[in-house]
Amino acid sequence: MFADVGPLELVTLAAMGFLLFGPERLAENIRSVSGFVRKVRALSDEARDEIRSELGPEFKDFEFEDLHPKTFVRRHVLDRDDFGPDEVRDALDPRRELTRTADAVREALTGAAEEPARRPAEPARTSLAKEARAEPGGTPPAFDPDAT
Repeated sequence: MFADVGPLELVTLAAMGFLLFGPERLAENIRSVSGFVRKVRALSDEARDEIRSELGPEFKDFEFEDLHPKTFVRRHVLDRDDFGPDEVRDALDPRRELTRTADAVREALTGAAEEPARRPAEPARTSLAKEARAEPGGTPPAFDPDAT
C-alpha cells in the first residue's frame, strides 16, 4: 500500500503530524488511522472472498492483481516459453528464409546446367483490348458491366 513512499516522505509526514496535532493527540490519531486502515483491509478481503465464492470453484486461484494491464501482459505475453524475445527475433530474421531461397536457386541452376538447354514455352498472350459483347439476341448490352 505504501510501497512508493520513501523514508524522507515518512519523516515529513511524522513532522507535519507532530506540528498539527501536538504530542498529546498524535498517538491517538495514529491509533484511529491504523484502525481505519485495518477496517478497510478487512472489508476489501471480505469483498474479494465473496466475489471468489460467487465465481465458483474453477476461479479459486483467481487474483485481482491479474486484471492489471501490466500484470496481464507480463503473464500472458512476456512469460510464455514459446513466445519470447528470442523466438520473435528468430521469426523476424530473414537469413533462414534467404538461405533456403538461395539453396533452391542453386539447385535449380545446377539442375538446369546438367539438363540440355531447352527454351521455356511462351505463355499465351492475353488481349487487353475491350471487345464488344452482344446479347444472345444479337443486340449490344444496354450498359457496360465492366464500367460499374
